Amino acid sequence: MRNFALRKQKEAYMKAMKNLAKLMLMSILTAATTVSFTACTSDDDLMTNENGAADMGPTRQVVQPERTVLVYMAGKNDLTKNQNNVDFLEADLKEIKEGSKKLSDRDCILVFVRRYQDDNNLETPWLARIWRGEVTDSVSVTDMGISTSDARACDPEVMERVMSYAYTKYAATRDYGLVLWGHGSGWMVESAMPRRRAYGLDNGNYIGGSGKWMNMPTLNSILQKMPHMRFILCDCCHMMSLEALYELRNVTDYMIGSPAEIPGQGAPYDAILPALFEKDSFCGSIIERYHASVNGELPLSAVKMSEMDNVAQATAQALQSVKANLGGGYADMSGIIHYGYVDSGLLRKEVHNFFYDAGDFMSRYASAADYQMWNEALSKAVVMKRIGYKWDTLRLWDKFYNDFEMTEEKFHGVSMFVPQDPGTGHYARFNEDIKEMEWYQVVSL
Repeated sequence: MRNFALRKQKEAYMKAMKNLAKLMLMSILTAATTVSFTACTSDDDLMTNENGAADMGPTRQVVQPERTVLVYMAGKNDLTKNQNNVDFLEADLKEIKEGSKKLSDRDCILVFVRRYQDDNNLETPWLARIWRGEVTDSVSVTDMGISTSDARACDPEVMERVMSYAYTKYAATRDYGLVLWGHGSGWMVESAMPRRRAYGLDNGNYIGGSGKWMNMPTLNSILQKMPHMRFILCDCCHMMSLEALYELRNVTDYMIGSPAEIPGQGAPYDAILPALFEKDSFCGSIIERYHASVNGELPLSAVKMSEMDNVAQATAQALQSVKANLGGGYADMSGIIHYGYVDSGLLRKEVHNFFYDAGDFMSRYASAADYQMWNEALSKAVVMKRIGYKWDTLRLWDKFYNDFEMTEEKFHGVSMFVPQDPGTGHYARFNEDIKEMEWYQVVSL
């Protein structure tokens, strides 16, 4: 999950035909919904005129976008209400507005917002376009035909309806992008909550409650119904794991994010927003600007998803020598880079490291020839990476991250789960959970 410290992107014809088919289907699904374009936020973005009607700011010239990017903000959690009284979602919205002033009318940036507003007035989730620094065309989830009184961002029906509406109404002539904003735990569980994992954490009732997550297979099934994405930027923690990447390999060209915990402030949207609309160089521009915003203290990477099948096959092959070296036992992971952990409960007495650097593990336990073969496959997938020698975490660095050395040679930009002794902590359950991922069907650990 995000850390609360304040220092905190088949061929062209076939792809076009696939996107067109999906858009036609979504048009049919959304045609039955009569949408009234009303202001549904209640902050100062949407002022009222002297007659009490919503004032949406300057008149927007209607131009079909070349690229449409949706920032999906799952913020009804401690990213908007926390003990430090910092609203990271509101801060990022302001950055998006500022960054939107640098865009052309053919660059379409959308935001879906689900958050706390205040203790007594929980606003209805809404979708809007940000244009020239203003909120325009704002619609609530009710306008989109979502009848539930508590439309959680991590509810599959809500996400599918919102994305279908967004990518249909703002159909692009070239391609699409998605930013996943919120909490993240890669493919794994978060804390001691069984079988709740991966993305979002929508609490549903202030900060309390167990919350709702969306797992990777469910996210994949939703994105399969959307236009193929040019990129997915994960502005949430731990999403650059081989397991998550493999699960989403068919829904986007590139995935951008961090294998580690990210700072609560997240990406610098005022700086990276123009990069989200670069035709081909977006991966490098996003990573460089993000990395600079945190003074280099965050590992980041971009992965070409069409290479993930090759990475999986290479991993399966290299693991044969790994298993031979281990002789049927479990790997000693001491000294190997790890990007995060899961604890066993509120007292945090047992800490389980999960997000190990995949290459650091492979270089230790695979044969030299197998590691070279595997690393060549990974290098074709990881098209860019930037090291972070330390990063903001939920726990003291010197206590929880003092057992490895971070170097350019050891750093590979992606994490991997390695099963551990099931007699220790909750590893028995975690060792079983991995089997639900598509990755495991190819890479038997």
